[in-house]
Parts: sequence; structure tokens; C-alpha cells
Amino acid sequence: MAVKTLAGVIGLSALCLVAACAKKENILTGERQEISDILQTEPGDSALAPQAVSGAVPPLALPAARSNASWAQSISNARTRVAHPALRGTPQLAWTANIGQGDSRKSRITADPVVGGGRVYTLDSRAQVTAVSTSGQVIWTRDLVPANDGAIDGSGGGLAYDNGQLFVSSGFGLLTAIDAATGQVQWQQNLRATGSGSPTVAGDLVYAVAGDELAWALDRTDGRIAWQLEATSDIRNVLGAPSPAVSDKYVVFGFGSGEVQGAFLKGGLRRWTTQIAGKRRGYSSGIIEDVTGEPVIEGNTIFAGNHSGRTVALNLGNGERLWTAADGPLYRVWPAGDSIFMVSDRNELLRLAQSDGRRLWSVKLPFFTKSKPKKQARIFAHHGPIIAGGRLIIASSDGLMRFFDPTNGASLGQVQMPGGATTNPVVAGNTLYVVSSKGQLMAFR
Repeated sequence: MAVKTLAGVIGLSALCLVAACAKKENILTGERQEISDILQTEPGDSALAPQAVSGAVPPLALPAARSNASWAQSISNARTRVAHPALRGTPQLAWTANIGQGDSRKSRITADPVVGGGRVYTLDSRAQVTAVSTSGQVIWTRDLVPANDGAIDGSGGGLAYDNGQLFVSSGFGLLTAIDAATGQVQWQQNLRATGSGSPTVAGDLVYAVAGDELAWALDRTDGRIAWQLEATSDIRNVLGAPSPAVSDKYVVFGFGSGEVQGAFLKGGLRRWTTQIAGKRRGYSSGIIEDVTGEPVIEGNTIFAGNHSGRTVALNLGNGERLWTAADGPLYRVWPAGDSIFMVSDRNELLRLAQSDGRRLWSVKLPFFTKSKPKKQARIFAHHGPIIAGGRLIIASSDGLMRFFDPTNGASLGQVQMPGGATTNPVVAGNTLYVVSSKGQLMAFR
């Protein structure tokens, strides 16, 4: 007992001695902010948390719907994007066609179908390209698995059609040019990294992103390298690279590190570089800064976003940040009128103002696949949106296609989709095409 008492006295004396020697803390005055908030703030940020919808929903002036015969490339390409394709009535399933292997644990379909020359082209989860007629007959197939690889060794890819040529990127790191009429391979170029996103064709060049860190420009006639750009490497990304966005003067690339770069179309001289910074707190997926909302050009503005809760508007000419919204698009945004539409990283369908990124309305979509999710849980995928026939359309993995009023977000009904969607829907010839997780091309009219 005496020993314990003595130790206690010594400890107390030492504590008093240290306290006496310490300097009085000088507490600074002023507003206190979290260090993480300061680090996440970028020039042009208007807020770091999703804003509540307030006030009356403004009207929406959509461009007139027009019948389009093709859907040749990603909507990121301003030259080929159809702002408002025609789609009559509530479409119903007209036919299905088997296009190869569907989704599995090791391989996924990431390529949206493209339509050109009176045919629909698809890419399955194991690098098989299929050409299908607009009435549902398979015309030809082409296996692009390299001779020394297995079909499950590479996953993902993308498609672009232009003037009788089909350009295919694949998870095997190849960009392939194919005669769209016959399916014959014209040339292949090794990208030195996975090519899981869709290429973009403009003029004499084909643009692509490989490995989420390399930008390529290739001659469309023979596949020779015109120029390349590099970005910071980051392994924290998701399957499927963003398609390059093209204007009359510039090409814009998004990368897995969250970088966005603008370059001149022909020579590849880098014009500007910026970073989409910020993350969604409370979610492990928030550390992924991959540009999942591929750059989309509308006039002199670029809209892009990352996987961790950020959407930005950038000046096309210099990359200057115009505004930031605290919602990240899981796929791409759809510009229409004075608004943009997207599905956020929280599975909300949103209408944002193009001028400042304000929420104009929001609709919650099904989120977790189970009512009581654990720490790790699957969520439903909602592909799109697109605006067609005056409606906002979402194709979901839960087996439903949903229709909304783009002005106010009101539900306009839904139709069944066998197998659920695994790609964004596309519209051509008053028909909506989407690929299911079972490897079926579905046509709705």
C-alpha cells in the first residue's frame, strides 16, 4: 500500500510540474472549419453538400423531337449526338436477339449498342461483336479474343460506328477496326492497357482512353498512332473508361485519377488540365475518383463527374471551373434545354440547372437490392438517362424501364425488361435498344 501511495504522489507531482511548465494555449478567434472541407474545395465550388430543392420547378424547353436513323457513338460526341430522338407512345418489347455472353462475376458488358447503316452492333462480356438487323436477325459475329488469351481474361469494351466502319475497344487492350458490312477485321492496334471504354471517331482520327490513364489518337485508315497523352495513374477506378468528347476544335479526355484534359483535335497539344476533386463521406466507394460521368460538350461548356459525388461544369476553351455540384453521375449526364439530367452516386434521378448546378428536382430510385443491407451490399444499376419522345427514360437492372416527365420528375409509367438492363438505352428509327445482363439485345417500339 505504501508503495502505491508513494507512486501516486510522485505521478501527481510530475503532472503538476509539467502543467506548470506548459505555456498557456492561445485560442484563435474566427469561424472554424473542417480541414477536409478546405482540402475538398475547388475554385468555382458553390457547395460541398447536396442542396435541397426549393421553390417552383422552372419550365423546360426541349428541342423538337426528330426521327434519327442512327445512334453511331457515345453522346459525348457533340457532332453525332441527337438532342431529342423521336419515340412514339409507350414502347413495348418487340423482339430480342442473343448477342453472346452476359454478365458474370469475372466479366461484364460495358458497351452500349450502336446503330448505323441499318444495323445494330453489340459487344458481349467476352469480346464477341455481333451485327443484328433492325428486325432482330443476327447477320454476323466476330470473336476478338486474342489467340493466346482466354475469353475471361479481358472484360469490358466499347463501340463506335462511322461511315461503314465499326471501331471496337476491348479489355484485352486492343482497338480493332471492322468492316461493318461483313465483319472482317481491317486493322488492330495494341493500346498497352485495357480498353474498356468506347472510342470516339471524328474526321480521320479515332480517339480512345486505355487503362484509365492513356489517351490515344489513331489514324482510322490503318491504326497508326497520331499522338498520345498521359495522365496520373490511379488503380482506384471502375470498369469502363469514359469516351472522349469532341467539338470542332478540341477533344476532351476523362481519366481514372479524376483528371480531365483538353487537347487540340489534330496535333494533340494539351490545352489544359483540371482535376475533379472531392469525395462522398460515409461510403467506401467515395474514395474512387474515377471519371464515371464521361465529359459531355454542350456549346462552350463541358459537363463531367466522378464516382465519389462531384459534377462539374468547365469552360471548353481553358478548363476553368464554372461550378461544382455535390452529386456524382454514375454514367453520363444528358443535356437538354437549360438543364442536365443524371443518375447520381446515391441512385437519385436529378435535374440540375446548367447555369449553376442547382437541383431543380430529384427522384429516389431503388438503391440496395436487399431491404437490410450489410456493410457490403449490392445496389441496383440505373442506366441512362436519355430523353426521347418527350420523356426521360431510365433502364434498370431490376428489370424495369421507367419513364419520367423531364420538367418535374413525375412518373409516367414503366415497362418490364426481361433480365434487366446492363447498358445505357439508345434510340434510332423510333426504336429503343438496350442490352440485358443475360446477353440479349432488346428492341422496344
